[in-house]
Amino acid sequence: MHEMSLAASVVEAIEAHAAREAFTKVECVVLEVGALSCVDPHALEFGFDAVTRGTCVEGARLEIEAPPGTAQCFGCGNIVTIAKKGDGCPECGSFQLVVTGGEELKIKSLEVI
Repeated sequence: MHEMSLAASVVEAIEAHAAREAFTKVECVVLEVGALSCVDPHALEFGFDAVTRGTCVEGARLEIEAPPGTAQCFGCGNIVTIAKKGDGCPECGSFQLVVTGGEELKIKSLEVI
């Protein structure tokens, strides 16, 4: 389950930021986890809860935003929404697509005290 190591990396990044910015407690963490990121949001939530114990992030509310997968189609030129990599264009059926969004995994915001 790579989500556990991803959660640990998120907490590590937050703790490093806390040391630089001198905050001691995180109330809320907002993550962007794109639909094409190959990350299971439920497993990430579970891992996050486990790895925050004993850190400044312990007890923080985790909010996960899931931007959709998007791609540009070379067949029709449109930017389209796709559910998974390898899907065809819902407009013209072409499989000549380049992913333009939905692969992100980033800390979007923190609420701290």
